[in-house]
Amino acid sequence: MKKEKLHKGSVKVIPLGGLGQIGMNITAFEYEDSIIVVDCGLAFPDDDMLGIDMVVPDVTYLKENIDRVKGFVITHGHEDHIGSIPYVFRELNVPIYATKLTMGLIDVKLEEHGLTKMVKRKIVKQGQSITLGQFRVEFIRTNHSISDACAFAIYSPAGVIVHTGDFKVDYTPVFGDAIDLARFGEIGKKGVLLLMSDSTNAERPGFTPSEKTVGAAFDRIFAEHKKGRIIIATFASNVDRVQQIIDRAIRYGRKVVVEGRSMVNVIRVASELGYIKMPEGTIIDIDLIKNYPDEKLVLITTGSQGESMAALSRMAEGTHRKVSIKPSDTIVFSSHPIPGNEKSVSKVVNELGRKGATVILEDTHVSGHACREDLKLIYSLVKPKYAMPVHGEYRHMQANAKIAELMGIPKKNIFTLQDGDVLSVSEESCKVTGKVTAGRLLVDGLGVGDVGNIVLRDRQNLAENGIIIVVVALERGGNHVVSGPDIVSRGFVYMREAEELIEEARQLIQDALDDCINKRVTDWGRIKMIIRDTLSEFLWKKMKRSPLILPIIMDV
Repeated sequence: MKKEKLHKGSVKVIPLGGLGQIGMNITAFEYEDSIIVVDCGLAFPDDDMLGIDMVVPDVTYLKENIDRVKGFVITHGHEDHIGSIPYVFRELNVPIYATKLTMGLIDVKLEEHGLTKMVKRKIVKQGQSITLGQFRVEFIRTNHSISDACAFAIYSPAGVIVHTGDFKVDYTPVFGDAIDLARFGEIGKKGVLLLMSDSTNAERPGFTPSEKTVGAAFDRIFAEHKKGRIIIATFASNVDRVQQIIDRAIRYGRKVVVEGRSMVNVIRVASELGYIKMPEGTIIDIDLIKNYPDEKLVLITTGSQGESMAALSRMAEGTHRKVSIKPSDTIVFSSHPIPGNEKSVSKVVNELGRKGATVILEDTHVSGHACREDLKLIYSLVKPKYAMPVHGEYRHMQANAKIAELMGIPKKNIFTLQDGDVLSVSEESCKVTGKVTAGRLLVDGLGVGDVGNIVLRDRQNLAENGIIIVVVALERGGNHVVSGPDIVSRGFVYMREAEELIEEARQLIQDALDDCINKRVTDWGRIKMIIRDTLSEFLWKKMKRSPLILPIIMDV
């Protein structure tokens, strides 16, 4: 990569993921011989990414400059901020700094991937600062839909950068203290060069409600549905939501069952670290539910987004081994569908409805992200010279940019970047001065980055049009057809009902092979291409379909 010329005394901000999309948040900050990285998240695959499990960032730039990378600092413990750590840290051996609960969730991931001994980790308290090379990073207490979330004040010789992380302003949080607005104000008075703020809810007017408002909704649900089981689906990482469900279960004399691997892991870690509090014996094993009447049970489960393999989806389909949905059940979706998941959620809701269960979708969720008025508050406290919206789709970042402009930041001082852009910031100037390698790597099973656009295109083609395999045996040296051509079809047509079409196609390939032999074509690559082109043209004329055609020539 060609190294761009730095302005004297400027710090480089390099987003390697997370801009223009939800998820995969990772940003590098560079000053002379020091690089620090904020977050290391994953994104979930789009509908057209067939067979892909998750998407992780391309960290080629960090690998190329590994001798200057001083460490990773993590804002909070959600997947879109920590999910890529096991994949990135196979090749990067630098320390990770995070708060207690965040580190507990990172530890679970490293343990699963056998990386616990390889990765250095240090727990930092909210309000503390750490020095990494030319940078000093202060962990500022914020609120989010998971405890122990932080914003960062990043002090560099070029000036102070404030990175909010994912945040909301919650004056009555379920666990811990309210966001440290006083500290934001103090830093703002001293002068902030750049503010990078969460854009996820920048289009939503007003203030984001407190997480505690969900508790009142749960109170109503528990009071009104006393006769059957209550099954609540939420995000596994929403520890404060889980705490409120457990509190209501205790109040109404119900035992709690936790189902879904990620949910079990998060609740175990949060309980061990003291972020979820409950009397011993509140949670029971799923195998013991037969020992309790339905009105004494609450199930907390994964699957609020309609994920096909999540516990609630399997219950809805009737394939869950331990839980069968009953007409007396009340099922609560304690989350809003993430954009793109609406159809999956609707499908699960309909399946549950068919089984006679009562489904509740409203009033049991509040966002963990700042709405417009919250963002205005942060801008007014921090008073940055420059603004750079982060975390969100392009329209969210644009909405955030408009808020910044409304709060008095000149339009020329507001930067909406793309992944890989290099923003060089100093007191004198702020501008994009280059681009580095940035992109996404697709994780399929144990493979990372071995599935690219060409493979995805083939999978798409297979899904839409199927495959036809043509097998021909040729005599070695003489190109005489010993057997075939035989045609095998999968996902194109049902062979038994299309015998006439297949026979016509076989005869066409036979004629093409005879023509090759007569013209003394001996290059098997050319013969395969002729078979492919001949069959493709024929099928398009007959069926208006373009299956994947795979010619196989055997040497006899």
